[in-house]
Amino acid sequence: MSTLAEAVGQTLADSGIRHAFGVVGGGNILATAALTAAGVHYTAARHEGGALAMADAYFRATGDVAICTTTHGPGITNTVTALADAAKNRSGLVLLCGDAPVSGPRPHDIDQSALMAAVGVRVVRLTDPATAREDTAAAVRTAREGHCPVALFLPGDLINRPAPDGETLRAPVEAGGPAASDGPDLEPVLAALADARRPLLLAGLGAWHAGAGKVLGELGDRLGALFATTVMAGGLFRESPWSLGVCGGFASPEAAALMGEADVVVAFGASLDTFTLHGGRILDPAATVVQVDLAGDAWAQRADLTVRGDAHAVAVRLLDAVEERALPVSEWRDHRAPAVAGARAGWAALASEDASGSGRIDPRTLTRALAGLLPEERTVVLDGGHFIAWPAMYWPVPDPAGFVFTGAAFQSIGLGLAGAVGAAVGRPDRLTVAAAGDGGALMGLPELDTLVRSGRPALVVVYDDAAYGFEEHMYLPQGADPATTSFADTDFAAVARGLGAAAVTVRSVDDLGAVREWREAGCPGTLVLDCKIVAGVVAPFLADLLARA
Repeated sequence: MSTLAEAVGQTLADSGIRHAFGVVGGGNILATAALTAAGVHYTAARHEGGALAMADAYFRATGDVAICTTTHGPGITNTVTALADAAKNRSGLVLLCGDAPVSGPRPHDIDQSALMAAVGVRVVRLTDPATAREDTAAAVRTAREGHCPVALFLPGDLINRPAPDGETLRAPVEAGGPAASDGPDLEPVLAALADARRPLLLAGLGAWHAGAGKVLGELGDRLGALFATTVMAGGLFRESPWSLGVCGGFASPEAAALMGEADVVVAFGASLDTFTLHGGRILDPAATVVQVDLAGDAWAQRADLTVRGDAHAVAVRLLDAVEERALPVSEWRDHRAPAVAGARAGWAALASEDASGSGRIDPRTLTRALAGLLPEERTVVLDGGHFIAWPAMYWPVPDPAGFVFTGAAFQSIGLGLAGAVGAAVGRPDRLTVAAAGDGGALMGLPELDTLVRSGRPALVVVYDDAAYGFEEHMYLPQGADPATTSFADTDFAAVARGLGAAAVTVRSVDDLGAVREWREAGCPGTLVLDCKIVAGVVAPFLADLLARA
């Protein structure tokens, strides 16, 4: 008869789990051994928060559920920032963690279930070895089908208890969303589309998860609409000549102007938060905004009509109704075709003054030059910070799985290097390109070691302005103390070499020859670029917000 730990590990493997990331301790080391014995690939992280960010990024890059495993107490508290981000991002993963004994808490235990409730994470606590397999499989199903983190707790006094043997069915992966015949009343939406002269379809991550890209393309073509995405869903309409790219502060001026012309905007699987709507500035105040989302309007900064439902199912119903009622085709595409072509050229086609000098490189010049050195099939992983604008503006991605923006949902930094590990492990067919500011890179530095140890090819670009750039640009004009936002320069190249990576300090475009050589050599291991950037160049999204404050 198997122990509880062995039963849980085997059940997770039988449920389709292929990868786990973690830090072992007394509460989870035997369960982790059971995972690896069952054939689950394990990556040992340096910090529990990093392990959680790895599992989160793995889901974002692959759509598959992974495991983060930690011990109890400090093991789980160390995951909270990354866990909150995963919960708000609707990432499917299982946190396999030790817990207090069922007989009662020990002096060092905390109420882990209450902690999980505080960050919006569901809990499955295994209190009966006889149902452990069934409960474990159910936890995987919830994470996979509900697109959410689930904490699976192993009480300390049950780990070695015998668990009845028995076959556990693989947790099914359900394709698609609700049946197209079910759902809310779409009459108000159809009425708005019937009167639309300039319709815009906006897709978010929910549309990608629902597999709605194809039907949204068909719906948009039938209506004569233009397309846009949230930053998280970038690349969803990449093949359409009518795609304007990302909606929000990262949109090029030409694309933003066209988005502002739309008179009806139907957003599928997008939260319509202030980031996507650029503080409410991106859309015409007179436009009718429709939000189609499973979560309704909980986070919407603006929504005139709300349709609670699966993006794919609602899009299918709308397309059928548009055909049945013979709604007119907009002439917007015909009238604005040259402007759309200009918008599609994006930021890369717009000239900017090169502010490089005194041993520091303009971040725009740096990012443009790197764009020509990167393969088309890539996974771009971002940490948080002011620098995020440059990769988002100049590095298009092949599809939403190719863009992993860590920390965005929870407004945190320090998760990017760990996210690079999860993306690299999950998508070895794509080159992982991680971008971080110096603040986030130092905060998440232990996981650079994990990235190097993974042996997966990865390019790490550190935008090093020796400061918390966003805070400097935003708050120094309001009286903040500069001593709290700026630091002495860090030699990231030396640190990276100490951890086993190849590294180069970048002060001019000429220094980027190292990237070309690395790629010609087959991208061996991790290459870190310590890019000393000009601190005074303000990203357009922030400059616009500051100008209108």
